[in-house]
Amino acid sequence: MIIRLLVAVIFIPLIIFIIYRGGYPLAGMILIFAGMGIIEYLIGLKIKRTSLLFWLSWTAAVAMMALSIFLSSNWGTGIFILYFLIIGMIIPLSRKKPQESFALNAALLWGVAYLGFLYPFVYYVRHIAGGNGGDWLLFLFGTIWLSDSLAMWVGKGIGCHKLSPLVSPGKTVEGFVAGLFGGIFVAWIMSYWRLQVVPFPILLVIGVLISIVGQLGDLAESLWKRSLGIKDSSNIIPGHGGILDRFDSLLFAAPVLYFVLRFVVYR
Repeated sequence: MIIRLLVAVIFIPLIIFIIYRGGYPLAGMILIFAGMGIIEYLIGLKIKRTSLLFWLSWTAAVAMMALSIFLSSNWGTGIFILYFLIIGMIIPLSRKKPQESFALNAALLWGVAYLGFLYPFVYYVRHIAGGNGGDWLLFLFGTIWLSDSLAMWVGKGIGCHKLSPLVSPGKTVEGFVAGLFGGIFVAWIMSYWRLQVVPFPILLVIGVLISIVGQLGDLAESLWKRSLGIKDSSNIIPGHGGILDRFDSLLFAAPVLYFVLRFVVYR
Protein backbone atom coordinates (compact mmCIF):
# COMPACT_ATOMS: atom_id res chain seq x y z
CA MET A 1 0.00 0.00 0.00
CA ILE A 2 2.90 2.38 0.77
CA ILE A 3 4.42 1.79 -2.67
CA ARG A 4 0.98 2.22 -4.26
CA LEU A 5 0.54 5.60 -2.54
CA LEU A 6 4.05 6.80 -3.43
CA VAL A 7 3.51 6.01 -7.11
CA ALA A 8 0.17 7.84 -7.00
CA VAL A 9 1.75 10.91 -5.36
CA ILE A 10 4.39 11.08 -8.10
CA PHE A 11 2.31 10.38 -11.19
CA ILE A 12 -1.14 11.87 -10.45
CA PRO A 13 0.14 15.49 -10.53
CA LEU A 14 2.00 14.73 -13.78
CA ILE A 15 -1.12 13.27 -15.40
CA ILE A 16 -3.22 16.24 -14.25
CA PHE A 17 -0.66 18.65 -15.71
CA ILE A 18 -0.75 16.81 -19.06
CA ILE A 19 -4.53 16.65 -19.31
CA TYR A 20 -4.73 20.41 -18.79
CA ARG A 21 -2.03 21.04 -21.40
CA GLY A 22 -3.86 18.90 -23.95
CA GLY A 23 -2.56 18.83 -27.54
CA TYR A 24 0.62 16.91 -28.27
CA PRO A 25 1.51 16.17 -24.61
CA LEU A 26 -1.89 14.53 -24.07
CA ALA A 27 -1.73 12.67 -27.38
CA GLY A 28 1.77 11.46 -26.51
CA MET A 29 0.68 10.20 -23.09
CA ILE A 30 -2.24 8.30 -24.60
CA LEU A 31 -0.02 6.81 -27.32
CA ILE A 32 2.41 5.60 -24.65
CA PHE A 33 -0.44 4.03 -22.66
CA ALA A 34 -1.83 2.34 -25.77
CA GLY A 35 1.57 1.12 -26.98
CA MET A 36 2.47 -0.35 -23.60
CA GLY A 37 -1.04 -1.72 -23.09
CA ILE A 38 -1.06 -3.69 -26.35
CA ILE A 39 2.37 -5.13 -25.47
CA GLU A 40 0.95 -6.36 -22.15
CA TYR A 41 -2.04 -7.79 -23.95
CA LEU A 42 0.01 -9.65 -26.56
CA ILE A 43 2.46 -11.01 -24.00
CA GLY A 44 -0.52 -12.20 -21.96
CA LEU A 45 -1.65 -14.16 -25.02
CA LYS A 46 1.85 -15.69 -25.13
CA ILE A 47 2.59 -14.28 -28.59
CA LYS A 48 6.33 -14.11 -29.13
CA ARG A 49 7.79 -10.63 -29.45
CA THR A 50 9.71 -11.76 -32.52
CA SER A 51 6.63 -12.93 -34.38
CA LEU A 52 4.86 -11.20 -37.26
CA LEU A 53 1.51 -11.32 -35.43
CA PHE A 54 2.99 -9.42 -32.48
CA TRP A 55 4.21 -6.49 -34.53
CA LEU A 56 1.22 -6.45 -36.85
CA SER A 57 -1.08 -6.20 -33.83
CA TRP A 58 1.04 -3.59 -32.05
CA THR A 59 1.32 -1.46 -35.16
CA ALA A 60 -2.42 -1.71 -35.89
CA ALA A 61 -3.45 -0.63 -32.37
CA VAL A 62 -1.04 2.31 -32.21
CA ALA A 63 -1.75 3.40 -35.79
CA MET A 64 -5.51 3.27 -35.18
CA MET A 65 -5.14 5.55 -32.21
CA ALA A 66 -2.66 7.97 -33.77
CA LEU A 67 -4.61 8.35 -37.00
CA SER A 68 -7.91 8.74 -35.15
CA ILE A 69 -6.45 11.58 -33.09
CA PHE A 70 -4.46 13.44 -35.73
CA LEU A 71 -6.66 12.79 -38.79
CA SER A 72 -10.11 11.29 -38.14
CA SER A 73 -11.80 8.22 -36.72
CA ASN A 74 -12.41 6.98 -40.28
CA TRP A 75 -8.68 6.39 -40.66
CA GLY A 76 -8.62 4.33 -37.47
CA THR A 77 -11.55 2.25 -38.71
CA GLY A 78 -9.77 1.70 -42.02
CA ILE A 79 -6.65 0.43 -40.26
CA PHE A 80 -8.74 -2.00 -38.21
CA ILE A 81 -10.48 -3.37 -41.31
CA LEU A 82 -7.09 -3.86 -42.98
CA TYR A 83 -5.78 -5.61 -39.85
CA PHE A 84 -8.90 -7.80 -39.75
CA LEU A 85 -8.26 -8.93 -43.32
CA ILE A 86 -4.54 -9.56 -42.86
CA ILE A 87 -4.71 -11.69 -39.72
CA GLY A 88 -7.78 -13.45 -41.10
CA MET A 89 -5.55 -14.68 -43.94
CA ILE A 90 -2.41 -15.31 -41.86
CA ILE A 91 -3.72 -17.24 -38.84
CA PRO A 92 -5.35 -20.10 -40.83
CA LEU A 93 -1.89 -20.82 -42.28
CA SER A 94 -0.54 -21.72 -38.84
CA ARG A 95 -0.33 -25.30 -37.66
CA LYS A 96 -2.63 -24.76 -34.72
CA LYS A 97 -5.89 -26.62 -34.28
CA PRO A 98 -8.87 -24.81 -35.85
CA GLN A 99 -10.43 -24.00 -32.48
CA GLU A 100 -7.11 -22.58 -31.23
CA SER A 101 -6.63 -20.51 -34.38
CA PHE A 102 -10.13 -19.07 -34.19
CA ALA A 103 -9.76 -18.26 -30.47
CA LEU A 104 -6.46 -16.49 -31.20
CA ASN A 105 -8.02 -14.56 -34.07
CA ALA A 106 -10.92 -13.41 -31.89
CA ALA A 107 -8.61 -12.47 -29.00
CA LEU A 108 -6.37 -10.38 -31.24
CA LEU A 109 -9.29 -8.56 -32.82
CA TRP A 110 -10.79 -7.83 -29.40
CA GLY A 111 -7.50 -6.54 -27.98
CA VAL A 112 -6.67 -4.27 -30.92
CA ALA A 113 -10.23 -2.87 -30.98
CA TYR A 114 -10.23 -2.46 -27.17
CA LEU A 115 -7.13 -0.26 -27.20
CA GLY A 116 -7.17 1.24 -30.68
CA PHE A 117 -10.80 2.36 -30.68
CA LEU A 118 -11.30 3.35 -27.03
CA TYR A 119 -8.13 5.24 -26.04
CA PRO A 120 -8.70 8.10 -28.54
CA PHE A 121 -11.87 9.05 -26.67
CA VAL A 122 -9.70 10.44 -23.85
CA TYR A 123 -8.36 12.94 -26.39
CA TYR A 124 -11.82 13.59 -27.82
CA VAL A 125 -13.17 14.48 -24.37
CA ARG A 126 -10.40 17.03 -23.91
CA HIS A 127 -11.16 18.82 -27.15
CA ILE A 128 -14.94 18.60 -27.51
CA ALA A 129 -15.34 20.69 -24.36
CA GLY A 130 -13.04 23.50 -25.52
CA GLY A 131 -11.77 25.56 -22.59
CA ASN A 132 -13.33 23.16 -20.08
CA GLY A 133 -11.73 20.07 -21.62
CA GLY A 134 -9.11 19.76 -18.88
CA ASP A 135 -11.80 20.09 -16.22
CA TRP A 136 -13.82 17.24 -17.76
CA LEU A 137 -10.77 15.01 -17.96
CA LEU A 138 -10.03 15.80 -14.32
CA PHE A 139 -13.65 14.83 -13.60
CA LEU A 140 -13.12 11.57 -15.52
CA PHE A 141 -9.78 10.59 -13.98
CA GLY A 142 -10.77 11.76 -10.50
CA THR A 143 -13.98 9.72 -10.53
CA ILE A 144 -12.20 6.61 -11.74
CA TRP A 145 -9.38 6.91 -9.21
CA LEU A 146 -11.63 7.66 -6.24
CA SER A 147 -14.23 5.04 -7.21
CA ASP A 148 -11.50 2.42 -7.55
CA SER A 149 -9.99 3.30 -4.17
CA LEU A 150 -13.33 3.36 -2.34
CA ALA A 151 -14.40 0.08 -3.93
CA MET A 152 -11.12 -1.55 -2.86
CA TRP A 153 -11.12 -0.20 0.71
CA VAL A 154 -14.76 -0.95 1.44
CA GLY A 155 -14.65 -4.27 -0.37
CA LYS A 156 -11.69 -5.44 1.70
CA GLY A 157 -13.08 -3.99 4.90
CA ILE A 158 -16.73 -5.05 4.97
CA GLY A 159 -17.45 -6.66 1.60
CA CYS A 160 -19.11 -10.06 1.82
CA HIS A 161 -21.29 -10.34 -1.30
CA LYS A 162 -19.25 -11.18 -4.40
CA LEU A 163 -19.98 -9.03 -7.44
CA SER A 164 -18.58 -11.48 -10.00
CA PRO A 165 -16.82 -14.30 -8.13
CA LEU A 166 -15.61 -16.24 -11.15
CA VAL A 167 -14.20 -13.19 -12.95
CA SER A 168 -12.88 -11.08 -10.07
CA PRO A 169 -13.14 -12.78 -6.65
CA GLY A 170 -11.94 -9.69 -4.81
CA LYS A 171 -14.72 -7.38 -6.01
CA THR A 172 -17.84 -7.12 -3.90
CA VAL A 173 -21.30 -5.57 -4.18
CA GLU A 174 -20.50 -3.44 -1.13
CA GLY A 175 -17.34 -2.18 -2.79
CA PHE A 176 -19.23 -1.45 -6.02
CA VAL A 177 -21.81 0.63 -4.17
CA ALA A 178 -19.06 2.47 -2.28
CA GLY A 179 -17.38 3.23 -5.60
CA LEU A 180 -20.49 5.13 -6.71
CA PHE A 181 -19.83 7.66 -3.96
CA GLY A 182 -16.56 8.45 -5.73
CA GLY A 183 -18.57 9.79 -8.65
CA ILE A 184 -20.94 11.65 -6.33
CA PHE A 185 -18.12 13.29 -4.39
CA VAL A 186 -16.18 14.36 -7.49
CA ALA A 187 -19.38 15.76 -9.05
CA TRP A 188 -20.02 17.79 -5.90
CA ILE A 189 -16.45 19.15 -5.81
CA MET A 190 -16.40 20.03 -9.51
CA SER A 191 -19.79 21.76 -9.30
CA TYR A 192 -18.33 24.27 -6.85
CA TRP A 193 -14.79 24.44 -8.21
CA ARG A 194 -14.37 24.07 -11.99
CA LEU A 195 -17.73 23.30 -13.62
CA GLN A 196 -20.09 25.75 -11.97
CA VAL A 197 -21.85 26.45 -15.30
CA VAL A 198 -23.15 22.86 -15.50
CA PRO A 199 -26.19 22.12 -13.30
CA PHE A 200 -25.31 19.90 -10.37
CA PRO A 201 -27.99 17.24 -11.16
CA ILE A 202 -26.34 16.69 -14.56
CA LEU A 203 -22.87 16.45 -12.98
CA LEU A 204 -24.24 14.02 -10.40
CA VAL A 205 -25.71 11.72 -13.07
CA ILE A 206 -22.48 11.88 -15.08
CA GLY A 207 -20.36 11.08 -12.02
CA VAL A 208 -22.45 8.04 -11.09
CA LEU A 209 -22.51 6.90 -14.73
CA ILE A 210 -18.72 7.14 -15.04
CA SER A 211 -18.32 5.19 -11.80
CA ILE A 212 -20.69 2.42 -12.92
CA VAL A 213 -19.19 2.07 -16.40
CA GLY A 214 -15.65 2.32 -15.07
CA GLN A 215 -16.15 -0.43 -12.49
CA LEU A 216 -17.85 -2.73 -15.00
CA GLY A 217 -15.14 -1.95 -17.54
CA ASP A 218 -12.63 -3.11 -14.96
CA LEU A 219 -14.44 -6.44 -14.94
CA ALA A 220 -14.01 -6.73 -18.72
CA GLU A 221 -10.23 -6.58 -18.32
CA SER A 222 -10.42 -8.99 -15.39
CA LEU A 223 -12.31 -11.43 -17.62
CA TRP A 224 -9.41 -11.39 -20.07
CA LYS A 225 -6.87 -11.97 -17.27
CA ARG A 226 -8.84 -14.80 -15.67
CA SER A 227 -9.20 -16.52 -19.03
CA LEU A 228 -5.39 -16.60 -19.19
CA GLY A 229 -4.86 -17.44 -15.52
CA ILE A 230 -2.90 -14.26 -14.70
CA LYS A 231 -3.43 -11.80 -11.84
CA ASP A 232 -1.88 -8.63 -13.31
CA SER A 233 -1.26 -7.60 -16.91
CA SER A 234 2.35 -6.79 -15.89
CA ASN A 235 4.31 -5.32 -12.97
CA ILE A 236 5.53 -2.18 -14.74
CA ILE A 237 3.81 0.16 -12.24
CA PRO A 238 4.98 -0.73 -8.70
CA GLY A 239 2.06 -1.50 -6.44
CA HIS A 240 -0.47 -1.11 -9.26
CA GLY A 241 0.33 -3.85 -11.79
CA GLY A 242 0.33 -2.96 -15.47
CA ILE A 243 -1.01 -0.25 -17.74
CA LEU A 244 -4.11 -2.34 -18.46
CA ASP A 245 -4.68 -2.86 -14.75
CA ARG A 246 -4.43 0.83 -13.91
CA PHE A 247 -6.34 2.33 -16.84
CA ASP A 248 -8.88 -0.37 -17.73
CA SER A 249 -11.76 1.63 -16.24
CA LEU A 250 -10.73 4.65 -18.30
CA LEU A 251 -11.16 2.80 -21.58
CA PHE A 252 -14.87 2.16 -21.00
CA ALA A 253 -15.67 5.42 -19.20
CA ALA A 254 -14.06 7.84 -21.68
CA PRO A 255 -16.39 7.00 -24.63
CA VAL A 256 -19.45 7.26 -22.36
CA LEU A 257 -18.37 10.69 -21.11
CA TYR A 258 -17.62 11.83 -24.66
CA PHE A 259 -21.09 10.95 -25.93
CA VAL A 260 -22.76 12.53 -22.89
CA LEU A 261 -20.82 15.75 -23.53
CA ARG A 262 -21.58 15.70 -27.22
CA PHE A 263 -25.30 14.93 -27.08
CA VAL A 264 -26.33 16.33 -23.69
CA VAL A 265 -23.97 18.99 -22.30
CA TYR A 266 -22.66 20.57 -25.53
CA ARG A 267 -25.40 19.61 -27.96
